[in-house]
Amino acid sequence: MEVFFRIIKFGLTGLLGMAIDFGATWLFKEKIKVNKYVANAIGFSLAVTNNYLINRVWTFQSTNVHWGTEFSKFLIVSLIGLGLNTFIIYLFHQRKNGTNFYVAKFFAIVIVFVWNFLANMLFTFK
Repeated sequence: MEVFFRIIKFGLTGLLGMAIDFGATWLFKEKIKVNKYVANAIGFSLAVTNNYLINRVWTFQSTNVHWGTEFSKFLIVSLIGLGLNTFIIYLFHQRKNGTNFYVAKFFAIVIVFVWNFLANMLFTFK
């Protein structure tokens, strides 16, 4: 039952991170007029930092005193997840008569959610 609640907490944290990512990207791109790729990197970075902090305290209740190493592991897992997301979308969408982009993105989100949760539970916050 504990794993079920961790999955729920991880998912809620991810939703908040997505809102932060989109919100910050929009703010920096549209209002502050930063280059769209820089704005995207800022949004991603803020979301990853937020997600690490909430997952450390709330989801996994980590007491690891080496938070810098722990954050580095979380960042690596997140970057691999980003790469997987892009690769899965490419595989599903780019084939001849490929899957609709947003359907492909949905599949990618589900697969990467499982990857991120398991990798963080077994590697980052073990």
